Amino acid sequence: MDVMKKLLNGVEVKWEALGSLLVRTKGTKITAGEMKKLHKAGAPLKVFAGGRTIAFVDFEDIPEKDINNEPSIVVKSRGNIEFEYYDKPFSHKNEMWSYHSNREEINIKYAYYFLKLNEPHFQNIGNKMQMPQIATPDTDKYQIPIPCPEDPKKSREIQAEIVRILDTFTSYTVELNAELTSRKIQYNYYRDKLLSFDDGEVEWKALGEIGEFIRGKRFTKADYVEDGISAIHYGEIYTQYGVWTTHAASKVRPSLANSLRYAEPGDVVIASVGETVEDVGKAVAWIGNENVAIHDDSYAFRHSINPKFLSYMMQTATFINEKAKHVSQGKINRLLIDGIAKIRIPIPYPSDNEKSLAEQARVVAILDKFNDLIYSASEGLPREISLRQMQYKYYRERLLGFSRPRKVTN
Repeated sequence: MDVMKKLLNGVEVKWEALGSLLVRTKGTKITAGEMKKLHKAGAPLKVFAGGRTIAFVDFEDIPEKDINNEPSIVVKSRGNIEFEYYDKPFSHKNEMWSYHSNREEINIKYAYYFLKLNEPHFQNIGNKMQMPQIATPDTDKYQIPIPCPEDPKKSREIQAEIVRILDTFTSYTVELNAELTSRKIQYNYYRDKLLSFDDGEVEWKALGEIGEFIRGKRFTKADYVEDGISAIHYGEIYTQYGVWTTHAASKVRPSLANSLRYAEPGDVVIASVGETVEDVGKAVAWIGNENVAIHDDSYAFRHSINPKFLSYMMQTATFINEKAKHVSQGKINRLLIDGIAKIRIPIPYPSDNEKSLAEQARVVAILDKFNDLIYSASEGLPREISLRQMQYKYYRERLLGFSRPRKVTN
C-alpha cells in the first residue's frame, strides 16, 4: 500500500484515445477449415480466431505481412469478447485486430492491463448485438490514462511498476494453476490405481446386479424457483457437482411434488445424456438429508454400497472406457439403462459385507483427502488460487482506477 501511495499520489493523468497511442494491426484471411488443416502441435506461430479457437502453424503457412512479431494486445472481438496479451510471433483472423506500441511513452502491457480491467465495458457493447461483437472504433476511441504526461521518463517508470506488480500476482496464479494441473494428473493416477484392486479379494460385478436404476421426471428452467423442492438437473452433474454433494444447486416449484421422481440419500445420480462421452454417465453421490428430485435425463442408482466409493469408481479411466462401449453417439450422446447396467465395478471382500464396507470407507477416506486438495473451494490449491485472484483484482483496481474527467466519454 505504501508503494502504491508513493507511486500514484498526486500524479497528473492525461486521457488519450487508444487508437492515437498504439498501432492497430489487421489480421490474415484464413478460414476455420484452413486453420484446422494447418494446425501442428508445437509449431511456432500462433493464430487466433473467434472465441477461444487457436491454431499453431508454420511461418510459411501465413503471409509474412500478416505476421506480428511485436508484443501485442489481441482483441477477441466476437462471441466471448476479451483481450489477451501475447509476446511471441502470431497472427489472427481478419475479423479480429491487435495493437502494439511504437512509442516510448506507452507500455503495451500497461495498456493491456487497463483494457482487461475494463473488459465488461466492451462486453456490454457487444451484448447489444444479436451475435456479441465489437467494432474497431469501440477500441480505437476508447481512452486510457497516461500518468505524468509531461514527464515521459517518470510516466514510463510508473507504468512499468504497475505492470511489475500485476505481473507478480499473475505469475503466482500461473504457478499455482500449473501445480494444480500436476496434482490432478497425480490424483487421477492414484485414484485409478487404488480402485483397480490388483491385489486382495475382489469380485467384479455388473451395476445391474448390485442395484436398480430409477429414471427421473422432466422439469424445465421455467419450473425453477428460489424456494421449493431440491432438484438436480442432468446438466448440473458435470458442470456444478463433484464426486458428492449434500445440497442441490436448484429448486423447482412445490406444485410439481407428486409428478417428480426422487433420489434418496445414498443414491448416486447419473447423467444419461451429454455433449461428450465423458459427460454421459458422470455421477454424483447424493448424501443430503432429504430426497432430491432428478431430471428425466438422469438416473438415480439405488444400491447398498458406499455411495462415494461408487461415485469415485465412475470417474476412473476403466469405467469411462467401459461406459463408452454403451454410449449411443449422435448430436446428443445417450446412455441407456440397459447399457450402463452391464458395466462392472470391483467389490472388495464380496463375501463379507461388513469387511467390504470398511474397505470401501478406507478407500474413500484416502480419495477425499486428494479431492479436497484439488477441488475444494474452501481449502487446498483452489482456495489459494482464488485468494491470489482476489488480490490481483484488488491491486489492479487500486493501481488502474484513475478517475475520469466528467467531460471524457467512451
